[in-house]
Amino acid sequence: MNFLKVLKKSVIDSQLYVSLMGTLFAVFFMLEQNTFRFPTVFLIFITYFSGYLYTKYQKTKYFYRILILNFFAGLISAALIIFNHNEIRLLKWFIIIVLGLLYNSFFLETYIRKIPFLKVFYVGLVWALMNCWLTLPEFDLPIFLISFFFITALVLPFDIRDMKSDTVQTFPKLIGVQNTKYLTYLLVFIACILSILYLKTKFSVSFFLTSILTFIFIYFSENSNKDSYYSFWVESCSGLPFLFLLIMKYF
Repeated sequence: MNFLKVLKKSVIDSQLYVSLMGTLFAVFFMLEQNTFRFPTVFLIFITYFSGYLYTKYQKTKYFYRILILNFFAGLISAALIIFNHNEIRLLKWFIIIVLGLLYNSFFLETYIRKIPFLKVFYVGLVWALMNCWLTLPEFDLPIFLISFFFITALVLPFDIRDMKSDTVQTFPKLIGVQNTKYLTYLLVFIACILSILYLKTKFSVSFFLTSILTFIFIYFSENSNKDSYYSFWVESCSGLPFLFLLIMKYF
């Protein structure tokens, strides 16, 4: 039990896990587009990790330490881009960073997270841009739509988890838990259909299998579930396409 608590605190609560899942989701599309490069993988992970740390530790005594950490993370990210890509990639990365700051920054009078219903779509937008724009030479619309619908769907169960503590209007509070699940099913289904239409066969199969497991996790999403159900199991869904791809390749 103590091991599980340490694991949760050091991996999940530290934002390492969500950053890793986001990175694996991007790697899945990089492999599909034959654009996989380790410097880009490091760039994506650092960007996710520093962004989620910034979001979590605002208004805490650790915030200024996080700012210092993010400053050096930004320097490393910029160096990775300059030495491995070009100035256009640097501009793309900077725009995504600004979008992240607009999502949740206490110094703004109104930020995206405080706007009712917009949060889920905004998170889907930022993750989609990471997959279809930052990692590719040109904007790829199918990858954008697949990522956008799927990640938007994965955010909705977290609104179910937080429906009693959220201070802004969310879908579960407005239309109820069951209708929110129906909406989530629809978004995952759309992403799955798009993956079948536009991705290469083994990648679409991986995404199809991911969709099945995601439906199951959505079905069992309840406000009474432990936080680990969402922060581990639901969060894992974004890493499943890459996992299924590995399984099909080696088994």
